[in-house]
Amino acid sequence: MATVTYERATCAYAGSDRLAVDSLDLTVADGEFLILVGPSGCGKSTSLRMLAGLEQVDEGRILIDGKDVTDVEPKDRDIAMVFQNYALYPHMTVAENMGFALKIAGMDKGERRARVEEAARLLDLEPYLDRKPKALSGGQRQRVAMGRAIVRKPKVFLMDEPLSNLDAKLRVQTRTQIASLQRRLGITTVYVTHDQVEAMTMGDRVAVLKDGELMQVGAPRELYDRPANVFVAGFIGSPAMNLFEVPVTDGGVRFGDRVHPVAREVLAANAGDTMTLGVRPEDFDISDSGAAVEVDVVEELGADAYVYGRLTQGGTESLVTVRVDGRQPPRRGERVHVVPRADHVHLFGSDGVRLAD
Repeated sequence: MATVTYERATCAYAGSDRLAVDSLDLTVADGEFLILVGPSGCGKSTSLRMLAGLEQVDEGRILIDGKDVTDVEPKDRDIAMVFQNYALYPHMTVAENMGFALKIAGMDKGERRARVEEAARLLDLEPYLDRKPKALSGGQRQRVAMGRAIVRKPKVFLMDEPLSNLDAKLRVQTRTQIASLQRRLGITTVYVTHDQVEAMTMGDRVAVLKDGELMQVGAPRELYDRPANVFVAGFIGSPAMNLFEVPVTDGGVRFGDRVHPVAREVLAANAGDTMTLGVRPEDFDISDSGAAVEVDVVEELGADAYVYGRLTQGGTESLVTVRVDGRQPPRRGERVHVVPRADHVHLFGSDGVRLAD
């Protein structure tokens, strides 16, 4: 096992007018499962490939277990990578695919077989060791790719969107298996995904990237309850947090026909005449007064329902999502009034940065 450290690691692609990864400072603890998440083009896969040695580090450095590996060849970094497309050899059996890297390394046939069988037991692949990849399902092929990484007993696992080719049901099942397996093996793992639900359910910590920059890193609950800025607030959570630009008034900010109180020092820390007020869908209460919402769509999910509608404030219309009781949801076309729960409101300054609670 090992620690992984990015020290102001930077990567620029030729012909691009911005950095793919911009001065990334990040440390992954020994045995930790860290998720890199963000929208397409944010630099998460590039960050992973820099660690693997597949992309050049133009500035800064990368360390594995305290050793600078910035200029070390990929094969000498003691890492194992699981790719999105599995990359299995079609003419080899499952056992041969899993043991191929050990064969190339010159490992004894008996020890090689023992490692393959051990990994197969962990991954429930024992009945399939003599099959070719074409005879396996997508989920089984992904487990073979995992097994190929496990048999090497590397210091670090790298996983680049390994579940994106699976259907929704199998993706849920497989992510649970991967998270459980990582905890059993205790191997430091860096995992890339664009799916924030995947990130929130699998990782010990989550690092959110945007345009090559690290926005925030922390435990999933920390990112959900205390997003550092407007981007993280809107990206983490499903459905996403509601974000409204609200005017600053005496003693607070105005939302609908009410004033949400804000501490004087927080108001003083904001440079503009407006703030961004964030409310998660579950943190609204239906009320007789408050901000009026025109209901466009009601999504019924059994115990809960989500209301999607439009809220008008200060002449500006905003889309809003509200979680309501699934047994008594409003109807399409209705108007309901919502009030944010005072202790679950998030405030961001005119620069998009979270203001002190």
